[in-house]
Amino acid sequence: MAQAKIPENKGFMASKYVKMLMVILMAFLLFGGPYFVYLIYDALGMSFLYAFIAGCISILLGLILMWYLIKVKIIT
Repeated sequence: MAQAKIPENKGFMASKYVKMLMVILMAFLLFGGPYFVYLIYDALGMSFLYAFIAGCISILLGLILMWYLIKVKIIT
C-alpha cells in the first residue's frame, strides 16, 4: 500500500510576498532610522533624547531583521 505524501510546512516565510515585505520592512527600518529621528524631533516637537533613542531602536531592529534574513538565506 502506497503512503500518501504529506506536504511540508515551510512556515512563516513560505510565500514570496512575505519575503518581499520582510525585505522592504528591513530597508525601511535601516534607512528610515535617521529620518525617523528628524520626524519625531522636528515635526512632533519631542525631546531630542527620545527621538535619538527611537532612531537607534529603529536601526537596531533593521539590523536584527537583516541578520535573520541572511540567516534563512533570503538575502545572500
